[in-house]
Amino acid sequence: MSKIAIVILNWNGLKMLTEYLPTVIQHSRELAEIVVADNASTDGSVEYLKAHFPEVKVICLDKNWGFAEGYNQALRQVETDYYVILNSDVEVTDGWLSPLVQYMDAHDEVCACQPKLLSIHNRDSFEYAGACGGFIDKFGYPFCRGRIFDVVEADNGQYDSPMEIFWATGACMMIRSKDYWNVGGFDADFFAHNEEIDLCWRLHQHGCKIVCLPESHVYHVGGGTLPKGNPMKTFLNFRNNLTMLYKNLPDEELRRVMLWRWFLDYVAAWQTLVFNRNWGDFKAIYRARRAFRRWLPQYKTVRARIIENRKVTEIPEKKGYSILWQYYARRRKRFGELP
Repeated sequence: MSKIAIVILNWNGLKMLTEYLPTVIQHSRELAEIVVADNASTDGSVEYLKAHFPEVKVICLDKNWGFAEGYNQALRQVETDYYVILNSDVEVTDGWLSPLVQYMDAHDEVCACQPKLLSIHNRDSFEYAGACGGFIDKFGYPFCRGRIFDVVEADNGQYDSPMEIFWATGACMMIRSKDYWNVGGFDADFFAHNEEIDLCWRLHQHGCKIVCLPESHVYHVGGGTLPKGNPMKTFLNFRNNLTMLYKNLPDEELRRVMLWRWFLDYVAAWQTLVFNRNWGDFKAIYRARRAFRRWLPQYKTVRARIIENRKVTEIPEKKGYSILWQYYARRRKRFGELP
């Protein structure tokens, strides 16, 4: 059994694999086993891997399970102490893995970590999906050290210190295998989006810590198979975020937060229609709210189990302010300006 397994989930991502997998092999093979789990691709990805990268272990899944359950299916077939969940569109750098595993080895209380994520298109700037570590506000809106909504900061070394965070990005996350399964892995119903935030929330409730280690850095393309502005991405983000809140919020916060989100979600829907003329996203938000209501009954037992088994209720990395208020009213658009 290897100590570290880098697991890349692929679905029709042949172009990304040909471009970025060589960097993973070059900079990681001495420390880790490299695994590609294929979600039933039809673009020749598996054949290409077997022909050009025989040193890479390939796991062939029987259908496109999505990001969340795709990783669950794949990781069940990987025996290792640490998983590294890595997107196929990530370019790693020389020595990127060592700081992560050294820190995890030295800190048993830390169950997951991430490197600094920089943009492959603008290498001096943070990347949207994770930047230098993730947080959420009191209404469940995610933001990052280095990215708040659409404002992505340049990396001038301002966030180069290690920091405890609320969530580590699913684009590049190292996690202890025992902790991953101790909280049940990714929520398969999510399919994609918000699944890593939900996972990290459950880890926190079990007393685990999560950190960003900027000594390690990688470059991320971002966007994946559903680029920004895609109505399906909007649907998944809203539906899954609401579900995550319902599953994990303490009883004393649940009703108030969900009422606020009812109001804020419909404001967002009408804003995107009136100001952006985006009929697709408008309908996607309404569909997401309906979908959340439909599957709410099945999550009552899930929520009860999470609340019953939690060991920690106060999580400092879950912020007590509204990021919407900070951003739009207080004009605080950079992480260093927040309370």
